[in-house]
Amino acid sequence: MNEVLVILSAVLPVFLIAGVGAVLRRFDWLSPSADQSILRLTINVCYPALILETIIGNSALKQISIIIVASVIGFGSLVLGILLAWLCRKTARIQDLKQQRTFALSVGLFNYGYVPIPLVMMLFDQQTLGVLFVYNLGVEVGLWTVGLAVLTGATSPREWIKALTAPFYAILAGLFLNLLNFDKFIPGYITNTFQMLGHCAIPLGVLLIGATMADLFHEFHAKPEPRVIVVGGLIRLVILPVIFILFAAFLPIAVELKRVILIQAAMPAAVLPIVLAKHYGGDPATAMRVVISTTAASLVMTPFWIRMGSKLLGF
Repeated sequence: MNEVLVILSAVLPVFLIAGVGAVLRRFDWLSPSADQSILRLTINVCYPALILETIIGNSALKQISIIIVASVIGFGSLVLGILLAWLCRKTARIQDLKQQRTFALSVGLFNYGYVPIPLVMMLFDQQTLGVLFVYNLGVEVGLWTVGLAVLTGATSPREWIKALTAPFYAILAGLFLNLLNFDKFIPGYITNTFQMLGHCAIPLGVLLIGATMADLFHEFHAKPEPRVIVVGGLIRLVILPVIFILFAAFLPIAVELKRVILIQAAMPAAVLPIVLAKHYGGDPATAMRVVISTTAASLVMTPFWIRMGSKLLGF
């Protein structure tokens, strides 16, 4: 029972903050006009600060092998999810090609940032959080190459540049400085600044997720598609977690990376495909159904998989 309470204490605040974001949107205290400013602040300032504060001085990221393996597994986990969802598109009775492509990306792309980060911070340590960021580097590359190709049917190197965001550069810079043991030369007041800014990243990001989902919630009811919801949920919250956890159990990898894979295995679908579907001519309603249904179910499934996986992996 204590294990369940610990996991719930890590999971529930994330969903409660998202709920606060939704309520703030309904009362217009967090207006849509403020979204872009808050998003730029979060992505370009707070999130990079959190990354640098976590990676620089991280002993788990002193080995090139861990860096390479973590990013490759992050890339592969996204591709695996997209492939499995694509193979099951007919099972979900999706006939329209645009909806099939959106379904594949929406189910395949898990929430790899704002939900896993606070969970790792509460359940594990700084070393594991640093490995999570490197893992996410591979996910980002996969999203803007394979993911975009699946959604649009074609891709262009001009679109790949969107993966080169401030967090992307922060990860590369942090890894480089960490390998050079540069943390010994960084003054304490700089580290404290990174820490203070970094602590703002997750609350701001999760508030925006809640506000965005409140804006798009009407799409969930636009046209009932029960098989999309059921099949998408089974893939995202049952089949893929089993595969991820088995990989973590049998692959000869560092314990920090096993923890990261476990946390990502328990994640619902990410919100980003809703935005991408709108921008790249996909089907936002399909993405919304997958996101809303898996997020709601994850209130139960995320603690379940973290607990079961922790026992299997010996955490």
